[in-house]
Amino acid sequence: MPELPEIDAYLCALRPRLLGRRLVALRLGSPFVLRSVRDLADLPGRTFVGVRRLGKRVVLELSGGTFLVVHLMLAGRLQWQKPGAAVAGKGRLLAIDLDDGSLVLTEAGKERRASLHVVDGEPALAELDAGGLELLELQGEAGAAAFAERLRAAPGRTLKRALSEPWRVAGVGGAFADEICWEAEISPFARAQTLDDARLAALLAVCQRVLRTWRDRLCAEAEQRWPAKVTAFRPEMAVHGKHREPCPRCGAAIQRVVARGRETNYCPPCQTGGRVLADRMLSQLLKDDWRGDPLRPPSPESEA
Repeated sequence: MPELPEIDAYLCALRPRLLGRRLVALRLGSPFVLRSVRDLADLPGRTFVGVRRLGKRVVLELSGGTFLVVHLMLAGRLQWQKPGAAVAGKGRLLAIDLDDGSLVLTEAGKERRASLHVVDGEPALAELDAGGLELLELQGEAGAAAFAERLRAAPGRTLKRALSEPWRVAGVGGAFADEICWEAEISPFARAQTLDDARLAALLAVCQRVLRTWRDRLCAEAEQRWPAKVTAFRPEMAVHGKHREPCPRCGAAIQRVVARGRETNYCPPCQTGGRVLADRMLSQLLKDDWRGDPLRPPSPESEA
């Protein structure tokens, strides 16, 4: 799922293409993409006056106080194409037409989870906000305290999961949670309540540094060309998607844990004191042979 740096890259690419321009038409390639009940007939002719992010959603503001709110979910992507681009077939869900181009929402696969909400007024927009902390807006001791309080409110969650829950932290998902934990040299399976205030303040600083670095890098690229290939697996990443590749810091092989279809990547020497944690995918494959191994590594649930 596109996370804060990728969403902000889309915003950087959208602003010069949309702001001050007139909406010509809004075409639905699939009726299921529209998740709000509202007549759309009054939208053509309005002007785009704002582009912003709401968590992991792209928000396009039209004159008159109406918002087009796009959630890409896991497989949704935005494409900038020629005016009147086709919107039927091949996962094309939506086209937002301007005089000189069309913003097309596509979604890979057969599931249709990407969505569009059309809402009027800031209060209606706020109802779509999951409520997570905007980490790049947190400052000083108050910001560190808010961050610590939010993470400690999830005592049963691993650190990675807490960072990825949109009602706790806005804009962060599995990919950048992996990168943050590696940069902070902390296990993604640690629990926040085991970390003191100083460690959590340092973790917040790492979150901000990683997110800003990637946001600035991707926005710089988006200013040169449309961000057509938005992916959670990038060659510049340190650990995410780098199973068995060498750690950029210590050279050890990056390891992974697969649970509920999601992969967590980490470096044992840098993050878990050298301990290789049980890979659920391998555990399920070996079944009794794995469970009966006296040298079996500890499970993620037991990792503090």
